[in-house]
Amino acid sequence: MTVQLKSLDNQSPVSADVATTLTTKKNRYVPLNHRRILCIFPKYSRSFGTFHHAYPLMGNVKAFMPPQGILIVAAYLPQAWEVRFIDENLRAAKKADYQWADVVIVSGMHIQKPQINQINQLAHQAGKITVLGGPSVSGCPEYYPDFDILHLGELGDASDRMIEYLDQNLQRPSQQIRFTTQERLPLTEFPTPAYHLLNLDHYFLANVQFSSGCPYRCEFCDIPELYGRNPRMKTPEQVVAELDAMRQSGNLGAVYFVDDNFVGDRRAAMQLLPHLIDWQKRNGYPLQFACEATLNLAQSPKLLAMMREAYFCTVFCGIETPEPEALHSISKDQNLSMPILEAIKVLNSYGMEVVSGIIIGLDTDTPETADRILEFIRLSQIPMLTINLLHALPRTPLWRRLETEGRLIFDDSRESNVEFLLPYEQVVAMWQRCITKAYEPEFLYQRFAYNMEHTYSNRIALPNSPARTSWANIRKGLTYLTNILLRVGVLGNYRQTFWQMAKPALKTGNIENLIHVGLVGHHLIKFAQDCARNEESASFYSQKIRH
Repeated sequence: MTVQLKSLDNQSPVSADVATTLTTKKNRYVPLNHRRILCIFPKYSRSFGTFHHAYPLMGNVKAFMPPQGILIVAAYLPQAWEVRFIDENLRAAKKADYQWADVVIVSGMHIQKPQINQINQLAHQAGKITVLGGPSVSGCPEYYPDFDILHLGELGDASDRMIEYLDQNLQRPSQQIRFTTQERLPLTEFPTPAYHLLNLDHYFLANVQFSSGCPYRCEFCDIPELYGRNPRMKTPEQVVAELDAMRQSGNLGAVYFVDDNFVGDRRAAMQLLPHLIDWQKRNGYPLQFACEATLNLAQSPKLLAMMREAYFCTVFCGIETPEPEALHSISKDQNLSMPILEAIKVLNSYGMEVVSGIIIGLDTDTPETADRILEFIRLSQIPMLTINLLHALPRTPLWRRLETEGRLIFDDSRESNVEFLLPYEQVVAMWQRCITKAYEPEFLYQRFAYNMEHTYSNRIALPNSPARTSWANIRKGLTYLTNILLRVGVLGNYRQTFWQMAKPALKTGNIENLIHVGLVGHHLIKFAQDCARNEESASFYSQKIRH
């Protein structure tokens, strides 16, 4: 639904959707009024990917990664406006926060829909105008009928129109207004995210975006439709500036490139990497890097050599399934360009630990699929796999196919919205068996031991630079190590297995790897134990209500 507005150029009546198609101004809009903007990122429901079991071992850490999107919006708002940012994974917005604000801006993903709508209700109770942007509303605006303004699409001409509207209107509109981006702001013009509004010490990882979009068309993925198939890039100088800004906002240990595919444009990645290498050398290698990439990265030795020198230590690959027929059925043929196990060994040889996505519930699954997945885990020696039940996202080929076949089910008591070809209870039991077996302490620690010997040892030797040996780093390491030794080694229910790994590491001074395995392994083991008690969701995207 759109409402008639007066054009901010000529006072003639036009709809909000039409207004966003008008020619964008070359110069940014200069506001006439002062505004106080409250940017809120909703709390996540607990899941495998939130790493919540590791936080008690890490002192001040309370959330996984800072939300890039809304921090960019906060930085894009007029500098003359006051902006506050609240990540509700750290603390909930209070009544006083809503009372302070003129406008409340929210962003989030589908899994956060209940929390997004709850924020809208609280803002309206305080009499504030609300704006919603981000991937969920851009994909499904119908999910959010009660917000005052919807920003659909990426940063661009709609953002400028929204700012102009908020500068001239503070009363809630009688009907919902939608601003739809027609001209996206080039990534080369994106501002540095507003890291000054938060403390990065409160996050498990920091993150950076280099590109947007992915050239592949995996059936279950909504990235190509939301962000396009031709990857768009920031400049290397932008990325380096963001790393500098991050270091001013906290004592980072690792930075994750959240690109949908870090090597979606390999030429651009090759241009970026020398800048990352130079930055690491100038700053004494203060960070580890991680990224998401297609498995065929293993066929680019020159790229891998540069990533190794830049100190990329982890790469997430959407392997999804070890079964070739299944990969073909979900349009994941890029994983078939070389044997999967061979590709993993290649990545390991450059010092990169592989993290894998695994999907259960594909149409090609059989009663033997769980056995094949567990055997793949044993052979691949991958420690961490995001074993997830298939869930159809809107605006994906999977959604459209299942909709045509009448196989979408909207039932909050289920773990997935997909009607599987195998019986539902059997598929959920396969997922539970895979995730609990994969993260039995002995089996998990065997895979970590393999990576300590065959992966971590292939990383470059780092200098004992001031950035790495600072008192802040030493204090953080001591905090982590003390908590791991106490909470896992003394109080943990798998402490015997832990000490079999920890004693040799302590004797050889391999503290960094001990901390890595202690933190990550603890979350994986505890999460799997929760899954065995039916206390966790089988899909990251599940809307199943758990008490």
